[in-house]
Amino acid sequence: MKRIAKFHKVSFQQFLEGWTDTFGEQKETEVRDIYESIRMPRRATTGSAGYDFFTPVDVTLQPGETIKIPTGIRAEMQEDWVLNLYPRSGLGFKYRLQLNNTVGIIDSDYFYSDNEGHIFAKITNDSKEGKTVVLKAGEGFMQGIFLEYGITVDDEATEKRNGGLGSTTGK
Repeated sequence: MKRIAKFHKVSFQQFLEGWTDTFGEQKETEVRDIYESIRMPRRATTGSAGYDFFTPVDVTLQPGETIKIPTGIRAEMQEDWVLNLYPRSGLGFKYRLQLNNTVGIIDSDYFYSDNEGHIFAKITNDSKEGKTVVLKAGEGFMQGIFLEYGITVDDEATEKRNGGLGSTTGK
């Protein structure tokens, strides 16, 4: 196995900013407790391709409801690799839990963005059977798979990233 990446927590200040943007103002001590309890992504078994990402708090989604989750995680990886994010298979199968952007793409240079490469997940319970998704704090909800990629022989990309979602426009 190639070892090409490492997960880190974002700084507390970055987490606080992302948390406040999603959930509004809360006591800093409460947010710090959530931050301190963040679990780093991990593979469940030696044969697992995906690294499970865990919810920092309890999440309940009724059918049709959406939530943006600041994970508090960033991924440092070698160039020519990407982290693809998907719902955990069982949650997608049982509840049609979906990432709103279908597949999250975390590029290697996202780690160096102004937001420290903070990974967010916007998920929706798209259940057609009226099922409620209940996730306890620390429960896996999303998985990330590192994939190597190539570029075209005539590639001339020279721009540097300095932002998050939608910060590259293919100029």
